[in-house]
Amino acid sequence: MMQDLSKKETILFVDDEESILDIAKTYFESQGYHVLTAANGQEALDILEQKKIDCCFTDINMPVMNGIELATRVHQLDNTLPVVVMTGFPSLETTIETLKNGVVDFLIKPVNLSQMELSLRRVLRERRLFIQNLLLAKEVEGKAKLEKLNQELLARIEELNILNRIMTDFTKVRESAGVFQHVVKLACEVVNADRACFYVFNDEIRHPVAIATFPQKIEPDIQQELESGKLKTIVNHAMQDHNPVLLGGNGDKGRLPDDISSYMLVPMKIRGKIFGVLDAAVCSGQRCFNAKDVNYLAFMVNKAAFAIENLALYENIYDNLLATLYAFVKALEARDPYTEQHSNRVTRIALALAESLECSQEEMDILNVAGRLHDIGKIGIRDSILLKPGRLTEEEYNIIKQHPVIGAEIVDQLGLWSREKQIIRAHHERYDGKGYPDGLCAEEIPLLARVLSVADVFDAIASDRAYRRRMEENKILEIMYGGAGTQFDPRIIEIFKNLYEKGILKQIIQDQSIQSCSEN
Repeated sequence: MMQDLSKKETILFVDDEESILDIAKTYFESQGYHVLTAANGQEALDILEQKKIDCCFTDINMPVMNGIELATRVHQLDNTLPVVVMTGFPSLETTIETLKNGVVDFLIKPVNLSQMELSLRRVLRERRLFIQNLLLAKEVEGKAKLEKLNQELLARIEELNILNRIMTDFTKVRESAGVFQHVVKLACEVVNADRACFYVFNDEIRHPVAIATFPQKIEPDIQQELESGKLKTIVNHAMQDHNPVLLGGNGDKGRLPDDISSYMLVPMKIRGKIFGVLDAAVCSGQRCFNAKDVNYLAFMVNKAAFAIENLALYENIYDNLLATLYAFVKALEARDPYTEQHSNRVTRIALALAESLECSQEEMDILNVAGRLHDIGKIGIRDSILLKPGRLTEEEYNIIKQHPVIGAEIVDQLGLWSREKQIIRAHHERYDGKGYPDGLCAEEIPLLARVLSVADVFDAIASDRAYRRRMEENKILEIMYGGAGTQFDPRIIEIFKNLYEKGILKQIIQDQSIQSCSEN
């Protein structure tokens, strides 16, 4: 039986992805709506000039004319026509810009069809009410309603800003331990709390254990309440009920400690099981938390749980990959007893140099990985060349010179360490541009590769090798100090000289030699 399409409104869908248009058209026509489609903003405007449209759904990023410009033009043509924006790349700036241009709703891709239909029903209902108000209300009443709508839009912008910040902030956290401290700090900022705590509390841990607080020190009386007082009762109840708790006002006075006027608590679930709880408290003033504050915390806890799961998976993969690569390095060093523990010594020397250079913790972490893996490319060099006791031929030396490239390619295949890859590739470059494999010079060579080069050469000439014994100290220093400005960065050699004269570099080599003997 044919449906009477005249009973339903006409919807215009604008998107440069044909598959999205086909799905939306099929679904909403099955619901009785009349559906038109356009591939960009200009096509949509051409349709609007010829057809009566009741609602427009549009993507933002499209060729010819984007969704924001389309929304502006639609608002100029007919300020009663609602526009709903859909985008896979939300940002605060985009949200504000769209809401300023007549957009009544903002959906984040991927959007399911039922969500789109709910949005459609709401905006159509609001449109009918809006048109009635324009036609029937007095001028003063119309201004009041527009003011109210403006306030709602401003409130929605604020809400979107907060939700966007929560989503964005958790993508920046790089280790699971940092998630908990971040969530308590963000909780205080978002809901204007005086303090927030995250407690691990689950089937294995029977008593709440605070692992993150903001401010970072819990007052003794709060800790006592957590262990044996009213807060423990509230936390236990939330854990059993699995639902958020909101307390405040005169009715809850007796349930809270005397120094807390408003309190809320949200359990965190990971893979369907309770892992812990996040709480927030107001300890001074008349402010009380409300249902929106609880929703913010619930949203935050959900994102935190998702981040923890992802980071735990990433850290496990990362650790396994590192363990595998380090095993390759050990296998490589086992082929040549003269170079045993070479990578560890080079890394420790490089880290000592980097610390004196006042490198950041991130740079130290990068150097720690790159140092231990800098010679991994030698695993691709055959033993007859790698372990040759005599002088290498030119052809053999050219083969050896490929190990930085091979090492960088090994790391590149894992897709995790781009800066480490650059350092591994460049650790045989020279300050004067006569190194290999790329002939980089001076500042063209990454700083950490310049640091690693100094450490690598020093350990090579201060250790026994397959083709010679370690050099005498005066010869070692002649090579190292004399290489400033030619083979090495002069600034790094100055630091090297300072550390050597203090005995720090000798101690590193000695400690590693002792460790190597104990392991063997």
